[in-house]
Amino acid sequence: MSKLSREDILKLARLSRLQLTDDEVTQFESEIGSILQYVELLQDVDLTDVEPTYQVNGLKDVTRPDEVVDYQADPKALLKNAPDTEGDHFKVPRMVA
Repeated sequence: MSKLSREDILKLARLSRLQLTDDEVTQFESEIGSILQYVELLQDVDLTDVEPTYQVNGLKDVTRPDEVVDYQADPKALLKNAPDTEGDHFKVPRMVA
């Protein structure tokens, strides 16, 4: 399926909510067809002896163990870094219209 018809391009445009001119439809027929031909070439590559690549940087385990920590912070100290407060609360912009 390396060639898309004019109807295929118009359907893709409609699904993408694009309004294309006749010239653009003709242009995309050619360009998308070329892309599909390239993908078909990639599907013919022999990968029988190639191992899958799951990650590329060699890191084994980058997560830390979960530990329960007893955290006791002073609410006033936490609020001092807030851009805006009201009483003992963070003040944020209204989110509902």
